[in-house]
Amino acid sequence: MTNVPPLDLTRQYEIIREQINAKVQDVLASGRYIGGSIVDDFEKQFAKYIDVSHCVSCNSGTDALFLALRAVNIGPGDEVITTPFTFFATTEVISAVGATPIFIDINPQTFNLDIQQLEAAITEKTKAILPVHLFGQPVDMTKLMAIARQYNLIVIEDCAQATGAEWNNKKVGSFGDIGCFSFFPTKNLGAFGDGGALTTNNPAIAAQVRMLKNHGQSNKYFYEHIGINSRLDTIQAAILQVKLPYLDSWNQQRRDLADIYHKFISGISAVVPPQELAGGRCVWNQYTIMLKSQELEATAKSRFSSSLRDWVRAQLQNKGIGSAIYYPTPLHLQPVYKSLAHRQLPVVEQICHQVLSLPMFPELSTPQQEQVIFALKDSLQEL
Repeated sequence: MTNVPPLDLTRQYEIIREQINAKVQDVLASGRYIGGSIVDDFEKQFAKYIDVSHCVSCNSGTDALFLALRAVNIGPGDEVITTPFTFFATTEVISAVGATPIFIDINPQTFNLDIQQLEAAITEKTKAILPVHLFGQPVDMTKLMAIARQYNLIVIEDCAQATGAEWNNKKVGSFGDIGCFSFFPTKNLGAFGDGGALTTNNPAIAAQVRMLKNHGQSNKYFYEHIGINSRLDTIQAAILQVKLPYLDSWNQQRRDLADIYHKFISGISAVVPPQELAGGRCVWNQYTIMLKSQELEATAKSRFSSSLRDWVRAQLQNKGIGSAIYYPTPLHLQPVYKSLAHRQLPVVEQICHQVLSLPMFPELSTPQQEQVIFALKDSLQEL
C-alpha cells in the first residue's frame, strides 16, 4: 500500500527545481545575502498580488503579527479580540506587547471567529480585532469591517494560512489596517525556511514597520525605537519570487481537490465536511473535517477507550494515510492563559475533539485521494 502523507513538499520542488536552483545560485554568486534588490522586488510583486500599496517583508509570520501590533501602538492596558482556534503565535504576540487577548467562540461551519459574538466582546479597552483566516477560509470581512468602523477599532488580519484567499473578489490582507502573512514551508506560498510579510495601504504604518524590523533605526546608527532584527533572507525572497507566479494555479488545484473531497465525503453520516461561505474563496491550506456521531462516539469509547476522532485517525494511519489535528486544545484553555477570565466558549471546546485534517497539497494525486476517501469510509464501517 502506498503511504499518503498529509503534506509532501518535495513534489512541488521537483516541478520547479531548475528555476529554484538557478535563482539560488544567482544569489550565492552575488554575495548579497541580506536585503538588496531581490527582496525589494519581491515586496513590490507581493504588494501587487494582494492589491495593496505597501508590503514589508520580515523573518516570519509571527514577527509580522508582532510588528503589526507594535506599529499601531497596541500595548499594556489594551484588549485585542481574536479567536481561540488558531496557532499559538496569533495570541502569543498580543501578550508579548503587553496587551490582553479576548477570545470569542467560533462558527462551527467555518472554524473562524463568530462575528455575531463580536460586538458583545467590545469594551472601552478594546483597541483591535485580530481575525484569522483559518485553514485558508476567509472571514466575512464585510461584516467584520463594518463593526470595526462603527467602534473605531484597528483590524489586523492573520493571513498566515490563507495567501490568495478572497472575500467578495478581494484578497485577504487588503481589508484591514494590516495583513500578516507567513511563508513557512507548509503554507500555500512557502519558502524553504522561515519568512513573513505585512501588507498595508497606510504609508505611515509601512514606514513604522520598516524601522521596527531593523532595530528601530530610521537611518544607519540612528535609533528612534526599540526594535527587533526581522529580515527576510535574500535566498528566501528569491525562492518566493519563483513560486509566486504559480500560486493561483496551486490554489486552484487545492480547490479542485476540496471539491472531490466534498463530493465523496458529504454522504458519510458521521463526517461533517468544511463549508465555504458564499462570497468567500477558500484556498484550503488544510481540509479539515469533523467526526460527529453520538452513536459511533459511544461505540469507540466502549470498545476502544478512544474518541471517535482519535480512533479514526489511528485506523487511517494503519491504512497508510497520514492526517493531522489542528488544534487539540483551544488557546483559552492553554496553561499560559489560565489566569485570564474567559467567557463561555462551548463550540470551540467541542470542536477541538472532533476535527481531523486530511491530506491536502496541490500535487496530491487522484489515486492517493481515492485511497484517503476509501480508507475513511472503511474505518467508519469497521465501527
